Amino acid sequence: MRIGLKEVAAEAGVSRSTASRALSGSPLISAETRAAVEEAAARLNYRPNRLAGALRTRQSHLVGLVLNNLINASFHTIAEVVQRRAAAEGYQVVLGITDADPAREKAFLLTLAAHGVDGIVMIGTGKNGATTNALRAEGVAVVNVIRRPIDSAAPAVLAADREGAHAATAHLLDLGHERIGFIGGEPTANSGRERFAGYEQALRERGLDPDESLIERGPFTPAFGTEAIARLLGRTPRMTALFAANHEAVFGILPTLASTGVAIPGDLSLVCYEDIPWLRYWSPAITVVDNGASELGELAMNLLLHQLKQARGAENGETPNGRAYRVGAQLILRDSTAPRARGGDRPSGPTAAAVEA
Repeated sequence: MRIGLKEVAAEAGVSRSTASRALSGSPLISAETRAAVEEAAARLNYRPNRLAGALRTRQSHLVGLVLNNLINASFHTIAEVVQRRAAAEGYQVVLGITDADPAREKAFLLTLAAHGVDGIVMIGTGKNGATTNALRAEGVAVVNVIRRPIDSAAPAVLAADREGAHAATAHLLDLGHERIGFIGGEPTANSGRERFAGYEQALRERGLDPDESLIERGPFTPAFGTEAIARLLGRTPRMTALFAANHEAVFGILPTLASTGVAIPGDLSLVCYEDIPWLRYWSPAITVVDNGASELGELAMNLLLHQLKQARGAENGETPNGRAYRVGAQLILRDSTAPRARGGDRPSGPTAAAVEA
């Protein structure tokens, strides 16, 4: 037999309404009565019917977290922050991995809606703004993180990608490099657009035009990184520095550089985007642009919880419709960059034939 609230109330010697208030943490119930009800619930192995509660209160205490992948270390950090902050407020997190597929992402959003989630944190494809707008119209709180659909009415928490990319490129230029390769994300993603814009701006400020033969832009995957670095290493005159602005691609770039004998920073100075322990412990330690993933997660949860409290009538104030919030980037200097060697732009690394082999 399923134990219900009626049985808990009888075991504790209180009314059903009193038992309900005690288990929901109502301040109207004394500490003594609350303890008696909680002890009765524990003795009977009572498990609340969350679905029934959600139907009564129109609150499920569920928060959806939508991620493109689990490769990106920043997504890990943000997920940890979302889980911690949600649990502290009494919410459970429902996680969905979409593999950056807009159709799969939309299907998961609709599944979350069908389960009555109270809010959603989106690190998505940027292609389902209309869907999240419809969910917001139904009372679901939504916050976009890192990637923002152009048509989304939800607030967005974004990294200072243009500024971070500018700082990385300027650092390489200060070291005397002019042939600076760029491996970035797709221009359809705002991070892909903004990081390229920062790279381009830094070059033009020094009187240099971007060289298309040094630029590779594509999917956020390790496989793309492997392919892109092989193409760049096969072109002449060779680059003397590389800005790897596509984080997922780094997991293909670094092993390829190591396996083909390219010495860092002797043959190639390297800056990567987004920091992870793996890059700190690589030999040599990799200079990075830290996008502040933990701060991105904290700000996203502040915005989500603000919306949820507004929905409960516990807080007044303007809903942050469509507003974008930025978290600053920081260039962290390590051992993977060095001044350009004198005597030409071509480093002493492997030949194109060796790379292709």
